[in-house]
Amino acid sequence: MAEQRNAFYAQSGGVTAVINASAAGVIEAAREHPEAIGTVYAGANGILGALHEELIDTSTLSADDLQALKRTPAGAFGSCRHKLKGFDRNLAEYERLIEVFKAFDIGYFFYNGGGDSADTCDKISQLGERMGYPIRAVHVPKTMDNDLPETDCCPGFGSVAKYTAVSIAEASLDIASMARSSTKVFILEVMGRHAGWTAAAGGLAAREADDGPQILLFPEVAFDPERFLAKVRETVERVGWCTIVASEGITNPDGSLFAEAGGTDAFGHKQLGGVAPRLADMIKAELGYKHHHAVADYLMRAARHIASATDLEQSYAVGRAAVEKAVAGRSGIMVTIDRESDSPYRWSIGEASLEAVANNERMMPREFISEDGFHITEAARRYLQPLIAGEAYPAYRDGLPDYFRFKPQLVAPRTGRRYEAA
Repeated sequence: MAEQRNAFYAQSGGVTAVINASAAGVIEAAREHPEAIGTVYAGANGILGALHEELIDTSTLSADDLQALKRTPAGAFGSCRHKLKGFDRNLAEYERLIEVFKAFDIGYFFYNGGGDSADTCDKISQLGERMGYPIRAVHVPKTMDNDLPETDCCPGFGSVAKYTAVSIAEASLDIASMARSSTKVFILEVMGRHAGWTAAAGGLAAREADDGPQILLFPEVAFDPERFLAKVRETVERVGWCTIVASEGITNPDGSLFAEAGGTDAFGHKQLGGVAPRLADMIKAELGYKHHHAVADYLMRAARHIASATDLEQSYAVGRAAVEKAVAGRSGIMVTIDRESDSPYRWSIGEASLEAVANNERMMPREFISEDGFHITEAARRYLQPLIAGEAYPAYRDGLPDYFRFKPQLVAPRTGRRYEAA
């Protein structure tokens, strides 16, 4: 691929507070390699932008725009939950992608997402061998769940971890001040379908004995109602109050989800919801304590105002590295973050085969969970602490974050036809 070709970048899956930093990294790095990459087109709403020929010319973004983009949460170009089926199950979808890629001379593909997105990127990397269309595909990691394998951590997680720890620390102070005559238990439900990394981050707030949160609930530890209620009672009797961080994906002893809302998303994942209110009802019925609960949900993944400086730096770095690796001839890989030491915290950029990443999840190791299953260990603290380090505040205007207001303009279609999904 000696001649200059264009690039396609897109965002996929649930967005984060810092995914746009990865976008800025891709775009800026590509501009430094005009001999290899011409225009970087962003897909409107992920891979759907390619299928529906809805592309955005990022060359309209100035250097100042890209700096503002780095400070703005959510997906500036739009994201999606769309999983490409296998080549033998929906060949027309791949033929459409090649049609659009040819029309825009796309020779580089950068997909910014989690495990399912890695699967999409892996399939795109195979277009040359399977369908005769050469393209270099590199996955840019992103997931607030921190569950991608082969990498020490996932861009997007550090900021969610920081939000969780700060929020439960502040809520604990609130509960402690009112517990004598009012609320004695507070439950914060956080995202985490199969892996308890986000709930674990809440444990960082408990710096000393009896600090909140006193209880963490992980998907990796089967939920036992009797043990849980006994722990809540013991904590309230000893401390006077109790705060809890619960993963949305906690499971019953038989492996079924404790709270399943019914139905599945576009990736085939079961829809979750309602862990906090179910736990609250249980506490009220069995223990009679006055309680409150909250579901952080989109608030935690969009909280750019309290982003981790480490997370921002890593998110930008993986975007840049994806371009550097693709220009150097690499394809079918995901950029990784490799930890070199905990204290002082040092890390470097590496890579992993997409075959090892796609559709795989990394759970919390047992050595990160306390013996009783309700908290984190010192090993977990050593791992988590650097990831929330540093503040990366956005600029403020009139008392509010001054986020980048991007109104993307789609380039004119070139294939001459609309795509109708099979």
